Amino acid sequence: MLQEKIVRRLEEIVGKENVQTGQEDRIAYSYDGTPLLEKLPEAVVFPETADQVAAILQLANEERFAVVPRGSGTGLSGGAIPAEHSISLVFTRWNRILELDEENLTVKVQPGVITAQVHQEVEKKGLFYPPDPGSMNVCTIGGNIAENAGGLRGLKYGVTKDYVMGLEVVLPTGEVARFGDKNVKDVAGYNLKDLIIGSEGTLGIVTQALLKLIPRPQSVKTILAYFPHVGNAAQTVSDIIAAHILPATLEFLDQTTIRCVEGFAQIGLPTDIGALLLIEVDGHPAQVEEEAQKIRPICTRNGATEVLVAKDEAEALRLKTARRAAFTALARVKPTTVLEDATVPRSKLAAMVEKVEEVARKYSLTIGTFGHAGDGNLHPTILTDERDKQEMTRAEKALEEIFDFAMQLGGTITGEHGVGLAKRPFFEKWIDPGARAMSERLKRALDPNLVLNPGKVFSLSPHCELPFPDAVRKPEHVF
Repeated sequence: MLQEKIVRRLEEIVGKENVQTGQEDRIAYSYDGTPLLEKLPEAVVFPETADQVAAILQLANEERFAVVPRGSGTGLSGGAIPAEHSISLVFTRWNRILELDEENLTVKVQPGVITAQVHQEVEKKGLFYPPDPGSMNVCTIGGNIAENAGGLRGLKYGVTKDYVMGLEVVLPTGEVARFGDKNVKDVAGYNLKDLIIGSEGTLGIVTQALLKLIPRPQSVKTILAYFPHVGNAAQTVSDIIAAHILPATLEFLDQTTIRCVEGFAQIGLPTDIGALLLIEVDGHPAQVEEEAQKIRPICTRNGATEVLVAKDEAEALRLKTARRAAFTALARVKPTTVLEDATVPRSKLAAMVEKVEEVARKYSLTIGTFGHAGDGNLHPTILTDERDKQEMTRAEKALEEIFDFAMQLGGTITGEHGVGLAKRPFFEKWIDPGARAMSERLKRALDPNLVLNPGKVFSLSPHCELPFPDAVRKPEHVF
């Protein structure tokens, strides 16, 4: 446990009511959305201002304890798992939209604002914030920035980094830094905000964000296409892009996922097909209609057995349920759901899906695959039970093969979930040695005492960094 003097100083900084040290109070902050990873923080702290965050980090450097920032805890790579001798710094109370600037098309928010709340508020003004992670109804903007979150609309609109114009950040040593502004063009100095975005809370803590908005699309059309085989769906994706059509959404579900979704949501999906694509085009009404008309024959030429086009918003919502319910439906099948994240070039999509199916057969596992076909980002999801040690060992071997194959195809070990703790072993194999050396020098320069979210992404020691296996409940099974 933290020394009593440190607890008292934390209480002096944020108030006694904002520091929790009881075991029951800390349990909820011992895990995030990643299976098999769990560790109690030594205290849970709820700061109220950037100055308080700065004071806490200054104290951490003096007393050599770790600080692990946390939003809603929806992360899927263990990024918010506490380290040895650490406190969880929680930002869910920082949930205000501070400014909506319709003239400059920006919105300024606190890091604990729920992503869907931003969507709702800006859309009331006819504006649009495109990033839409699968957990958008519960995840926070601060977490999205830390992980550079993507989402279903990433193909056309990009990811979180494409919509961050400015940040207020507390650095690991306690300084408050502000960079970026409302200027559309600004190349004065280093691009420091992009250093923070996607750094997984290891280089700074976001305390305020200025986000770019765009006009809301005037029209949207949703299409659902069924295919007999994975290869048909993959070729359709390539042909749609080759036809110079850039859908807002181009999502894929394999047969295992389709069957689970239908069993869960009962929306009338055929369970004997090999794959489906959810396609959504948006923009000017004439353009949307033209693109939808072009997409239908592309699907048919590639063997689609049925192509459904939503007649109205209610039907579109029903069709989109097939994709939005994928993870929930899969998670119902077995006690432990390992949702992974591998990305390959679009042209390699079919090979990647076929490899996942081969691996599932080889290791006698149930693996459902869904994801963002338009940008090659797939989510092979292993349905298992952590109490079955033999099955967990097979699952670990399966994941190693899946990630090795993705790298052979010129892909990457994560497209949007991040490295965190869960993928650190794979990252060690994937990263170029020169890039690794540069990353380590950067981390040590900004965080000389390694107090901010230590042990995530890659291993550095000594100081207060936690050896990786100690952070997991089942050290023999590390994902």
